[in-house]
Amino acid sequence: MAEKKSMRASPATKSRDKGGHKTGSRGSNGGSRGNVRAETRAVPRKAQERAEEKREQGPSSGKTQQKKEPAAAGAMRQPAPPYPEQHQRHPGIEAEMEPRPRYEAPSYLAAGKLEGKCALITGGDSGIGRSVAVLYAREGADVAVVYLPAEEEDALETQSAVEAEGRRALLIPGDVTDPDFCTDAVERTVNELGRLDILVNNAAFQQHQVSIEDITNEQWDLTFRTNIYGYFYMARAALPHLKPGSTIINTGSITGLEGSEQLIDYSATKGAIFAFSKALAQNLVPKGIRVNSVAPGPVWTPLNVVDKPPAKAAKHGADTPMKRPAQPEEIAPTYVFLASTADSSYITGEVVSLLGGETTAG
Repeated sequence: MAEKKSMRASPATKSRDKGGHKTGSRGSNGGSRGNVRAETRAVPRKAQERAEEKREQGPSSGKTQQKKEPAAAGAMRQPAPPYPEQHQRHPGIEAEMEPRPRYEAPSYLAAGKLEGKCALITGGDSGIGRSVAVLYAREGADVAVVYLPAEEEDALETQSAVEAEGRRALLIPGDVTDPDFCTDAVERTVNELGRLDILVNNAAFQQHQVSIEDITNEQWDLTFRTNIYGYFYMARAALPHLKPGSTIINTGSITGLEGSEQLIDYSATKGAIFAFSKALAQNLVPKGIRVNSVAPGPVWTPLNVVDKPPAKAAKHGADTPMKRPAQPEEIAPTYVFLASTADSSYITGEVVSLLGGETTAG
């Protein structure tokens, strides 16, 4: 649905929910546990060349321009389906999508709401996670991005976009289903960026199945280990470093509120995320740490061209009242709002739904 994907190299149809929602969970090595570390990985030549090309290009490269004039209010028109029919192999690369998902939010004006803070975002290389990283940087935060090693190309573009906003970007490839990796990712963030104030759990796994009989034990386990175990591992690892005023934001989905007939396991985990967020919010109120969640509807991210046949991907989001999916840049300001004590200091344990005009889930 709308958070980021996290993908495991496995037979045929498995995909991770990318920003649409995108990920930082299971790597291309098949997700072996206990040996996936947060150290710097060798960058594939193709990814490195694309990143260098983007640094050298002008505004059309997709890189945020620090001094770019904001668009007039109400002037931004977002692309609507039908899009070109397209399909990618797992895990999906945002750089190869048409049209490219929009993440720069040129009409968003910063106000220093996160000045001097540090955020860790799982599934932050593309989709919603990338746009959140860019807006956090624009508001003054350094950003650590957790992502799949196979998505290095997208992660490099996110790094460039964050650095274009004048902030530091730390790339941490690995698998959030591994509790040891989650601990390492938090420790590396604190050691290299100096602190941790905001945790955004955004990585996810999604796989459509027509019947519950088609859901294997392996798929059920992977969906839960990624979508809810990973959130728990990250929150537990982050807590010792979070101070009063810190916040945890968990990406859910409309499916967690309404269900989805062909996403039974995924819907169950998204519902669990909302219950987990509410319970954790109650638990952490005495510590001055807020916990909230976001429930996006359809968002245009790499997940959609990986998880759907080309004809269906071309019509993604067309059945919403707005007749289109959200762009990541339309979702990301909500994450700024929930991270900012200036805006949401009295808000915890809430679910914010962003559904393009649907009203039944509220």
